[in-house]
Amino acid sequence: MKIVIAGAGSVGRSVALELLDHDHEITLIDNQPDQLRVASVADADWVLADACSPEALRDAGLAEADVMVAATGDDKVNLVVSLLAKTEFAVPRVVARLNNPKNEWLFDESWGVDVSVSTPRMMTALVEEAVSIGTPVRLFSFNSAEVSMYAIVVPDDSPVAGTRVASLDLPPRSVLTAILRDGRPLTPSADDLLEAGDELLLLISDTDQTAVPRLTGLIAPAPDEDEELEADGR
Repeated sequence: MKIVIAGAGSVGRSVALELLDHDHEITLIDNQPDQLRVASVADADWVLADACSPEALRDAGLAEADVMVAATGDDKVNLVVSLLAKTEFAVPRVVARLNNPKNEWLFDESWGVDVSVSTPRMMTALVEEAVSIGTPVRLFSFNSAEVSMYAIVVPDDSPVAGTRVASLDLPPRSVLTAILRDGRPLTPSADDLLEAGDELLLLISDTDQTAVPRLTGLIAPAPDEDEELEADGR
């Protein structure tokens, strides 16, 4: 694939190196001469220009690109680049770096963003994932599809531990995509038995506001009798 990356800082260069290892054609754009460390990503094409300029994007070959990656450290720039990529050049896939989680509401299809990647949010999610058991943790979203990926760890006393995957009463438009067990990813089949400590990865529709609470109720242990009495005020 031909991939254009706006922003040749440490993030952009790291992404470029990873993609080059997978035999993709990479072009890096940056308007700061000190960021053009050509030797660090020698196999990429480099362009010294303002990525917010349609002419610069055209010169970088964006019209023929399969993916645009807006990876600068400025959310405003990433939004402008994403919008230009989608509306002016009809790039099929636009991935944008989100630097400030407070701006997340802007990074959607109205600005041309198919997928937003937030390092702070990802780090927060990974921390929550490490300490949360029985509570769904959102890892990331596919904006164009209005779907998010969630992770949830099955508690020791969960009612689903020991049950078959086929018997899981998942919320509508929710899909169990993988089970992480003993450090290994497993493709779930209908007859697989869930175990305590399994980490479930699910795709859940963002349009169903009841899906995550339902999933929590499905996986979490049922409250014991004392807790129910306390909740009832008795």
